[in-house]
Amino acid sequence: MVKSASLFSQLLKQIPRNDFAALVKKHQGERGAKGFTCWTQMTAMLFCQMAHADSLRDICNGLACCLGKLAHLGIGRRPSKSNLSYANARRPAAIFEDLLWEMTDRFRTQGHLGPRKHKFRFKNKLLSLDSTTISLCLNLFPWAEFRRAKGGVKAHVLLDHDDYLPSYVLISEAKLHDSKVLKLLKLQPGSIVAMDRAYNDYRQFARWTEDGIFFVTRMKDNAVYETIHDLPVPTNRNILSDEVIRLTGSQAQKKCPCFLRRVVVWDRENEREIVLITNHLDFGATTIGAIYKERWQIELFFKALKQNLKVRSFVGTSENALRIQIWTALIAMLLLKWLHHLSKAGWSLSNLATMLRLNLFTYRELADWLDDPFNTPPLLPMPVQLELGLP
Repeated sequence: MVKSASLFSQLLKQIPRNDFAALVKKHQGERGAKGFTCWTQMTAMLFCQMAHADSLRDICNGLACCLGKLAHLGIGRRPSKSNLSYANARRPAAIFEDLLWEMTDRFRTQGHLGPRKHKFRFKNKLLSLDSTTISLCLNLFPWAEFRRAKGGVKAHVLLDHDDYLPSYVLISEAKLHDSKVLKLLKLQPGSIVAMDRAYNDYRQFARWTEDGIFFVTRMKDNAVYETIHDLPVPTNRNILSDEVIRLTGSQAQKKCPCFLRRVVVWDRENEREIVLITNHLDFGATTIGAIYKERWQIELFFKALKQNLKVRSFVGTSENALRIQIWTALIAMLLLKWLHHLSKAGWSLSNLATMLRLNLFTYRELADWLDDPFNTPPLLPMPVQLELGLP
């Protein structure tokens, strides 16, 4: 007899059922439903992510053969392909979007996600902004037209470097230019946003400067400017130049009349110069370079998301089904980050995702499995002889 529930069941316990039920009621997710609940849909799609299921058939059959026990997952009966397909196409994806942010806020409040890897001296909130394009077959996803013979959607992510998880996500058509997302962000004064050159928007840079929000990005090659004065360059560092500038282009000067800072950094690994522009005039040039280098963490986030979860192939072809699968992938990533923080085994996030996929229905205590995944407990407990309190 094994007292523990399966690892998958213990993961599902991290999803607040009362909050989930409130979200379902808010978005009327089960209006007209006959037996197939949103919780069953949530469990099925999270199983799709964790088990790397390739189709609706794999999801339903995988849940059906989990030792014949679905009650410990909170599911009354085995989901069918038609029910799951209909739910993914019709039920609001906003349920899963709101669930992601509620879980993220709760995990962050309870300190379940670990500290920032890179230690900076400043206490400002550090964020990075980037997007990744998910290619789609235009014949299967005609609503996602991107190019003549290619479809796609784009996920814009604002990554919080305190725990390397998103603070903002926008799923849009692939045609949307990256810079259009800047006006949608709600940032706190004092925040620092690191981003690539595609996000250059001088008008938005001026607004951020007025609001006390800082940015670090690469300068456009065709940018026209004049040097106001040079700043001292630190010795024995990778800083080639540091200067305060003003944009002099006819449109650029009108959109962004404030002083900016131009820092040239030498990239030793690729043997090239990187020209950075920022509105932070107080930090050292080395710190500015380190902030932009830290932006690489969002690339690692996209890599981990695409390698370990199902966001490159989809089990539904409607826009709503695609959104649900992406939001459940982000929920699964949150759970994996939490497990990675708890584990003392010292394995990588990729190895953790792989081992969890192979042991989803292993009946062990989750904490014990994370610390020692290769130690298999006996299926039957050792008999214990009880003593009677007789004289």
